[in-house]
Amino acid sequence: MDTLNLPKTELKVTTKAGKPHVFDFLRRKYVTLTPEEWVRQQFVHFLVDSKGYPAECIGNEVSIRLGSMRKCCDTVVYGREAEPLMIVEYKSPGVEITQQVFDQISRYNIRLRVKWLIVSNGLQHYCCHIDYANGTYRFVEDIPSYTDILAKK
Repeated sequence: MDTLNLPKTELKVTTKAGKPHVFDFLRRKYVTLTPEEWVRQQFVHFLVDSKGYPAECIGNEVSIRLGSMRKCCDTVVYGREAEPLMIVEYKSPGVEITQQVFDQISRYNIRLRVKWLIVSNGLQHYCCHIDYANGTYRFVEDIPSYTDILAKK
């Protein structure tokens, strides 16, 4: 798999039915190792190991309903009261981060109304803080720590 712009993490990888699988410690099971899953696993480890996010406050593949359609958020980070605080959308390293990707995560946020959105292809990471009170948003340079996102709920 590609080297990412994230701290190196040793992941448990195995082969099942001739296909590589990686252990998702949040879902406690092996999942098919695709390039996007490689980014997800590395990014979630980065949040937990480097940014102080409690693993129990992170969910992968979180199902939501948008009107009559079911959609799946790649990762959702929750606060101490189980309120959603952040959505993270992943793309494969070879996929360019475009306006369409931001449109996708924004649609998910119609339902969850989080204050933090992150989009990453493992090489580039974009983090946006939404201020609903003032009707504004701003991109931040660094991925915030868990303490920071709790402070800016």
